[in-house]
Amino acid sequence: MIAILRQRALYLMKSGLFLWIALGILGANASAQSIVAGSGQSSNALGTAWIFAVSGDSRNCGDVVMPAIAAGARAKGASFYWHLGDCRAMFRVDEDFAHEPPYRSTLPSKAEYQKAAWNDFIENQILPFGQIPVFLGIGNHELIDRTRDDYVAAFRKWLTAPEIADQRMPDSSTARVKPYFHWMKAGVDFINMDNASDDQFDSAQLAWFDAVLKSAVSDPTIRTIVVGMHKALPDSLSYGHSMSESPNIVSIESGRHVYRELLKAQNDFGKKVYILASHSHIYMDGIFNTDFWSKNGGVLPGWIIGTAGAELYQLPAGWRRARQAMQGVYGYLLATVNPETDQGAPSDGTIRFEFHPVNPSDVPSAVRKKFTPELVDFCFNQNRRNPEP
Repeated sequence: MIAILRQRALYLMKSGLFLWIALGILGANASAQSIVAGSGQSSNALGTAWIFAVSGDSRNCGDVVMPAIAAGARAKGASFYWHLGDCRAMFRVDEDFAHEPPYRSTLPSKAEYQKAAWNDFIENQILPFGQIPVFLGIGNHELIDRTRDDYVAAFRKWLTAPEIADQRMPDSSTARVKPYFHWMKAGVDFINMDNASDDQFDSAQLAWFDAVLKSAVSDPTIRTIVVGMHKALPDSLSYGHSMSESPNIVSIESGRHVYRELLKAQNDFGKKVYILASHSHIYMDGIFNTDFWSKNGGVLPGWIIGTAGAELYQLPAGWRRARQAMQGVYGYLLATVNPETDQGAPSDGTIRFEFHPVNPSDVPSAVRKKFTPELVDFCFNQNRRNPEP
């Protein structure tokens, strides 16, 4: 199977697609800061420091990279991990799946692969988190030859976690499980949205979002709002690979509506607002520092963190306007809620996000043994796509 993977890589190399570097550019207002590891899952009281981890896009080599992310999250005492969608490729066999022992000599059929792909994700990417709760967002690849009902059925255990179920009934007169949901923790409202297809956000999801946000801004115990989704909201620095890529203007306008409402939550109600996305297989901090949002209300803090194992992309053309931008790297965001200030006092609802790269040495030995060093080498040195789609 490695021979098959290398043959594919050789073709790409001959096309001049592997002229890669990893870039990290810090803006003048950014400062290098170390994570203040809070008390993890055992203490999330209002105003005390605690942390969570987030990333997305773990197709292709996620079975190799995600266990390393899980190990990092456990070591840092993360309260939970949030996956922003695209767990398996679905349109073709993932490279890591193809290197499972039963398939090393002969690839499975597409039907065989698709039948087993989500269970493979659960076994090799979710279970390594152990007792750390995992929240799952939906990506566009989850809808390849599958429906949202299929997704809900496969991941119902995670979509009906107590933290989510506690909010589902107050939000609506129906308890129907959907790919969008929210949960609250220690003064933070986490809102997971579904923009996995070009018809979203539809009117039902927007009505739900508006109601959740209205409740959050009127609740004095909610100091912070974190919104996560697969595709970045429209008019970001990743314009060509975000909600702006949709041919459906209704989808684009719905994304702008969400952004403007979050601006109001920050500017009119004093809430701290952060927006997370993946879809582009890069890392970027400051994704809304664009002319559009500078002239249409203001720039909100936003990140793209599509670095959990999917084939790596190049940075988009406007990357120099970001606070920080990296290509050709795997990793995750470690978020510290209420980090200590220079004076030693915890801040009031502030979240500090720091990118943590995943290197080959971080891959657990059991994973390296299961998938072989050759596949690990492929994942870190050849799992590239150029140019960005």
